Amino acid sequence: MLFLLTASIQGSFIVRIQVTADGWLHHGKRRYLCALGRGGIRIDKREGDGATPAGLYPLRQLLYRADRLARPVSKLPLAKIRPTDGWCDDPGDAAYNTAVVLPYPASAEAMWRADGLYDLVVITGHNADPVVPGRGSAIFIHLAGRDYSPTEGCVALAQGDLLAILPLLADDSEIQIDP
Repeated sequence: MLFLLTASIQGSFIVRIQVTADGWLHHGKRRYLCALGRGGIRIDKREGDGATPAGLYPLRQLLYRADRLARPVSKLPLAKIRPTDGWCDDPGDAAYNTAVVLPYPASAEAMWRADGLYDLVVITGHNADPVVPGRGSAIFIHLAGRDYSPTEGCVALAQGDLLAILPLLADDSEIQIDP
């Protein structure tokens, strides 16, 4: 599997970061351990399959827990995570795969988490334009657990590694995930 993260810096320099099947994200001569979805990488991503979706997606926004971290350095649009922030994961709901305010009447993932995995979250444009019910929701780049256990479909990095990569990202950055 191949995973490329492409960021345009000052409109001319492209940074490419590659994640390989052995669970390493490569950037130049540097490499960072990462976790991917428990279902592997799939072209036909479906809600609940635990797969990381193959494809090319824009990076939309950076969210962070201001009560736990200083404001991160990045050119991505930035917002603080609030206790009432959620992400709808109910394919039958009109707000599917979008941010919602909790409590929410349909199934929604809490963005304010006790485990710290969402202290830093990069929102990807997977299944966003247009949103197709059932094609997967809440595909993020976020923090990995201590054991780098598989995610539900996201890409997860250690906090220091994600903080090192964030300054490279801007509002025209994209993530390429190849099966």
